[in-house]
Amino acid sequence: MDKHVIINVGRQFGSGGKSVATALGKILGIPVYDNELITKAAEQSGFSASLFEQNDEKKSLLRMGGIFNGNRFGGYTGTAINEDELFKVQSDVIRKIADEGDAIFVGRASDYVLRDRECLDVFITAPLEERMKRVSERMSISLEEAETLIRKKDKGRKDFYDFFTFGDNWGVASNYDLCIDSSKLGTEKTAEFIIEFGRSSGLIG
Repeated sequence: MDKHVIINVGRQFGSGGKSVATALGKILGIPVYDNELITKAAEQSGFSASLFEQNDEKKSLLRMGGIFNGNRFGGYTGTAINEDELFKVQSDVIRKIADEGDAIFVGRASDYVLRDRECLDVFITAPLEERMKRVSERMSISLEEAETLIRKKDKGRKDFYDFFTFGDNWGVASNYDLCIDSSKLGTEKTAEFIIEFGRSSGLIG
């Protein structure tokens, strides 16, 4: 059986990580999973997609052990669900997709979820000033508001990743096969560079 091409893309907020992942998918002809994971997780679990959306790459919003049933990484329970179960549902979806074929996953600690498989783990970064400009233009907000949002989003992603991976490794270079500043080459050429790296390292066939 052919080896599946699996690329996990971590990213700083405003670095263009999703755009790079989309470009990777277009060039390689591989599906990209980002918000689509929320829909699939909701379908698999029977819970509302809005529940996953509200807690996407966040932690501790639902940590109310006295109200919700279930142990850490335990089975799904009743009509209530806690953050550990949300992560388990989403992780199960990621593994199932990876079992079935080539895939590019954006965020959601997919590199950790698939740590027992051969994957290309990439982290997309960019200088704060570049990210502020991108977010400001994309969301029609001031640079000051963009900076505040970036810091909030990055903290949320780091807290989520570090909590569920039991470490302090979000964005740490040694945790990935490749870390790249998307502002140096732009979206398309960053994607092309990642593919060249992946092929040279044998992680992309």
